[in-house]
Amino acid sequence: MSPRRRKALGQHFLTHPPLLARIAAVTGATAQHVVLEIGPGRGALTAALLDRGATVVAIERDAAMAAGLLRRFSGRNFALVTGDALELDWSALVAPWVSAGKIWLVAGNIPYNITSPLLDRALTAPLPAAVTFLVQREVADRIVAGPDAKEYGGLTIGIQAVAHVKREFTVDKRAFTPPPKVDSAVLHLVPRDPPLVLPGRIPEFRRLVTSLFSYRRKRMLKALREARGLDAVRAGEVLRLAKIDPDLRPEVVDVAGFVRLLDVLSPAVLVRIAPS
Repeated sequence: MSPRRRKALGQHFLTHPPLLARIAAVTGATAQHVVLEIGPGRGALTAALLDRGATVVAIERDAAMAAGLLRRFSGRNFALVTGDALELDWSALVAPWVSAGKIWLVAGNIPYNITSPLLDRALTAPLPAAVTFLVQREVADRIVAGPDAKEYGGLTIGIQAVAHVKREFTVDKRAFTPPPKVDSAVLHLVPRDPPLVLPGRIPEFRRLVTSLFSYRRKRMLKALREARGLDAVRAGEVLRLAKIDPDLRPEVVDVAGFVRLLDVLSPAVLVRIAPS
């Protein structure tokens, strides 16, 4: 008998083999890879990854599911860690295989309620070669959005600054047992090398983007003045140096523009700009 679903853990299971094989193919996993799988549940995606020749290291919080996984994949290239994925050191879990020459990937059908923290963790150094997550379709739309799209915002910019993103395909909610309330999408991310924003400046970058998007309908000149307490002259000079039209709204400034703005707002540059 399969372990019972625990609603509190946001468990929704995929069981359609062709669909699981398609998701596994998006990861690019082969015998050269070790895949850290987040939340394997009953092991449907795990099996598809193993069938591609990959080694799978799975993190499962549900003890009953974990016991079933150990039975199901005994004798295969499979290792299991029981615990909370947000509290574990991901790179340490795959280190034995990486040191032996395998390439590290991350994959999973992840709970909707912790999507953002898991994306943050997946894109925090040390980084995998790629991340493939099955997420809520609306979240995927936000992550891959371009400037001036209604979905474009802080989440978009924060992720696109550190990773190349692609929404591969959607998955109808009826493909899950039990069905969630919304459709899902397969999201594939490849970390930028180098990232547009260095790891040490990511918190500062997020604060900047969040502050400006609180004025998303205002012109950038007005938004920057209100968000950073600058007068019109200094704000205008900051935007000129960042090569951003002061009449644009934050919601139409591209990711590269926000990165340039971060650089200009560094103390070393600001001291050279005419004082207010």
